[in-house]
Order: sequence, then structure tokens, then C-alpha cells
Amino acid sequence: MAVIKDLAQMNAELQEQKERADTVDYKMVTFSLAGKDYGVDIMNVKEIAKADKFTYVPNAASFVRGVYNLRGDIIPIIDLRMFFHLPVDTKKDSLENMLILRIEERVYGTIVDKIDKVVGINTENIQPPHPIFGDINIKFISGVVEKQGDLYIILDVIRIFSQSEEEKQKTRGAVTDTGAAGSYFVPPAEQPQVREEKAVAADSALGFIKESLPALRNFYPSDLNEEWIRRRFASWSGSHSGDDLQLKNVSEADEYLAEFYSPDTGRFWSDDYASLVKGLLPNISSGTIQVWNIGCGKGYETFSFACILKSR
Repeated sequence: MAVIKDLAQMNAELQEQKERADTVDYKMVTFSLAGKDYGVDIMNVKEIAKADKFTYVPNAASFVRGVYNLRGDIIPIIDLRMFFHLPVDTKKDSLENMLILRIEERVYGTIVDKIDKVVGINTENIQPPHPIFGDINIKFISGVVEKQGDLYIILDVIRIFSQSEEEKQKTRGAVTDTGAAGSYFVPPAEQPQVREEKAVAADSALGFIKESLPALRNFYPSDLNEEWIRRRFASWSGSHSGDDLQLKNVSEADEYLAEFYSPDTGRFWSDDYASLVKGLLPNISSGTIQVWNIGCGKGYETFSFACILKSR
């Protein structure tokens, strides 16, 4: 009897799970990027469209294809493939597939490889995101879900195109101080909405550089070097734009980091640099000094610094 009861309970649970799975309380528009299936909340989709002629915007971020006249409204066009550093297979004179998204009161055009269909799911079946499910940054994924054998990665378009007020203020302050705003997408009229869009674009471009540095040169952004990275980004965006703004290889990463290192990195310090460092040391009455060495490559800088400490 116990076995029969357990089987009955299992059947009841399976039936409950099936009924719950059949209940649709979330609909998403699905599309593909680089061969994988994605989805966005249908409530954020204004319409779908095809277009091939965008108005080029000078000094725009690499993922901004330009602006587009959507029945009298000028909207920015973002290529999600380039935004996520995914391969782009473009055909000459071919129409681009676009999802027109409405985020709060703003409208954006997003280019994707292929737009599929509307899929209804139950939100209880959405699983937390995991890096293995996508080729994009996990912070832009709200979850993953399986439907009839297909796995969909649900994008958090609110996070992609929006920031908290605190982040907006921080980003706007950084852009204003460094003068880097001119390197990003600027719609025709300088309205508050435009300033926020520029801040989002600048923050996204800087974020991609931060993600590229560890992969290309084992340079990890942290609270200790955050201020330097932002200052360097300001000067970098002043001399680079479009595709050249992003770091695509080791040599570009080395160029970006060149100003970070000491002039004698990789060799014993010169007399001039050693004197400069020696002059920065505080006067310490104790004869014992503890030094934290967080990494020195082949040891040239450690030995040079030890010699300075000994002379002091």
C-alpha cells in the first residue's frame, strides 16, 4: 500500500507540474544571435521591422549603427551582435532584422540575426542565468528557459539600456570631468534623454574595455585602479572612435596600458626614476619596514625598490 500511495503522489506531482508548465504568464519575442536563441519580454517590444539605410553618426560607439527615421521619430540603432562582441555576417544591400524596443519612455532599434516568433512560458520555469548559456556578459541575462526542446536565453533589456539614478549621476560626472562625451552617440537635440543615452553608451564602451583587459593582458580592474582606468578611457576615446575604440588584440591592450606602468617596467630602475621614487618615501624613524609586494614580474622592480629602501 505504501508503494501505491507513493506512486499516486508522484503522479499527482507530475500532473501539477504539467498544469503549471502549461500556464502561460509571460510572453517573449524570440530571435537568434550567432546561432543561439534569445528572447525579450514582449512588453518591451514595440514592433519588428526591416531596414538597410541608417544615418551615420560620427564618433559613435562601435555598436551604434546610426540613427533611423521611424515614421518621423529619430531613434538610435544598436547592433546587438557588435554590442555583445558576437560575429556579424553582413550581406551587401541586405535588409537588417530589427526589434524596436520601448524602454520606459525611450525607443531603440536593435539589430539581430533573425526574428523567430512569440513564445509563451510560465515564469516559474525560468532558471537563473549561468555563464555557459551564452556568449554575452551574464549581467545582461535575466534567465534561461526551455520550451519544447529549445533553450532560450532571456535578455534583460532594461539593464542593457537603463541605469539607476546613482549610476547615471556617477557616469555623467565622469563624462563631464574627462570630456569624453564627444566620443559617443549624440542624437540631434541635446535633451536630458540624449545625455542619458550618451552616458549609457560611454559606460557600455568602458565596460567592454574592462572586460577585455583581463582576457588580453591579465590586467584586472579594481577599486585601486578604477580612477586611472576612467582617466585613461577619456584620453583613449579622444583619439579612437568606432571600431577602434574597443580593444581587439594584445597590441591594442598594451597600447591602452602603456601609461599605467612605470617607465622602467621590465628592467632595473634608472637613476632618475629611482630618485623620484625615493623622494616620495615618508620619513620613518624605525629601522624596520614591512613592504607588501603584490607582483613584480621578473623581480626587477622588487630588487630596485629594495635597493632604495636600503639606501634610506
